[in-house]
Amino acid sequence: MKAVFVAYNQAYNEEIVEILEGLNLRGYTRWIDVQGKGSFNGEPHLDNHAWPVLNHAILTMVKDEKVGQILEQIKAKDEAAPDLGLRAFVWNIENCY
Repeated sequence: MKAVFVAYNQAYNEEIVEILEGLNLRGYTRWIDVQGKGSFNGEPHLDNHAWPVLNHAILTMVKDEKVGQILEQIKAKDEAAPDLGLRAFVWNIENCY
């Protein structure tokens, strides 16, 4: 099992949920109004007068075989609009109940 964490520009909100639903992934936790800035390029999302945009984030636990499909769709969205900001990270889950 894997944890997939996605941090994204708030403009992607419904699109990220649609990716999960399209892969029949029901469970997730979403945070809204998340601040941050990318480590390579792009503008900060800090909710202030200089950088008024915010991010959202989603964490979902998925079977290993779904990870590639999620990352493929997220990468395609990021490549279509690289200035918006969209990143996905994957962690191993050792145990859950």
